[in-house]
Order: sequence, then structure tokens, then C-alpha cells
Amino acid sequence: MGTILSQNTNGRNRSTAHNRLEEMIGITPENLANASLETIAEAIRPAGMYNQRSRVLKRVSEEVLERFSGTLDGVVKKPFPEARETLMSLPGVGPKTADVVLMFVAGSRIVPVDRHIFRISERLGIVPEKASYDDVRGALEEVSPPDRREDVHVFLIRFGRETCKAQSPRCHDCFIEDLCPYPVKNMVPRKGS
Repeated sequence: MGTILSQNTNGRNRSTAHNRLEEMIGITPENLANASLETIAEAIRPAGMYNQRSRVLKRVSEEVLERFSGTLDGVVKKPFPEARETLMSLPGVGPKTADVVLMFVAGSRIVPVDRHIFRISERLGIVPEKASYDDVRGALEEVSPPDRREDVHVFLIRFGRETCKAQSPRCHDCFIEDLCPYPVKNMVPRKGS
């Protein structure tokens, strides 16, 4: 549920919404399936898009109860492709959400790709612009040792939030500025210029 709350919001707002949801309802499929949409929406308001998210959380909870007896434990123990496909069959769960769950819960050695990781991969020329999710994930996994992929995922998100920002990237503070084609391509002056 936390991964759904994290979609298109920052960590602080996700945490606030998650804590409120736990306090007001209790984060279990049964509690969410039985709660009103209004109560769920009020609890998760800090995450934004609360009306849409409340419907998704309720539908996911109902399906988890109906299809999996209230737990995804059996799903995450399946082989990766099957577990991923099953998770993606749930409402509001796409490749990134499924991959994040499988990496953090099941220990799958993958690199989930969020908007920061997309941006960094494109700017560095690791993938072409408009590459697909699977292309970016595949390219990063090709160059990342399996036992470091979670670290790669976490590092790239932090790097994208703090240095390689969407607006006003801090190229002067970047440790790979000299290797990155982005400043030249976008006429960002280099250090010492």
C-alpha cells in the first residue's frame, strides 16, 4: 500500500499519508476494503490525488482479499516474472510499483525505475530519450552487479532529487559533470567556465 501511496508524490507526503492511514483505519486489506472511500481519502489527503488513490487502495484491498486470501506472501514467493505479472494484474500496479515491491519485499535483484532514474539515464546517454521502462531497467541491470542493484536504485533516486534535478540541475555540483553530455547539449556552463 505504501508503494501505491508513493506514486507521484514525495517521501514526506507519502509518510504522512501512510501514518494517517494506519492511525485512522489500519493498513490491512480487510480494513481498507471495509472503510468508506471518504475515510480513506481523508486519511491519505497529504499524498495528493486522494480521491483517485482511495479508489485504487480500496479496489486493491478487495482483490487481495478475494484472490489471495488477504495476503500477497504467496505472490512474492513466486518466480520473478510470475510474481511481477500477478502484481501488475492488480488495479493501480504498474511495472515500477511491482518492481519496488519485489525488490524490497521479495529481495529480487532488480533496478526499479522512477522518474528520477529515467531522467538520469537519458541525460547520461545510457538510454535514448523516450526509452521504455523495461529498456531503462535492462540497461541499468546490465551494468549493475546483482547484489548492488538496490543500492543503485536508492542512490539514483537521491542523486536525481538532489543534483540531477528535472528543473535547474546542479551540474556544477555533479561528480560526473565532465563525463555527462547534458551540460554541453543544453549549454550549461561547466565548472571553471
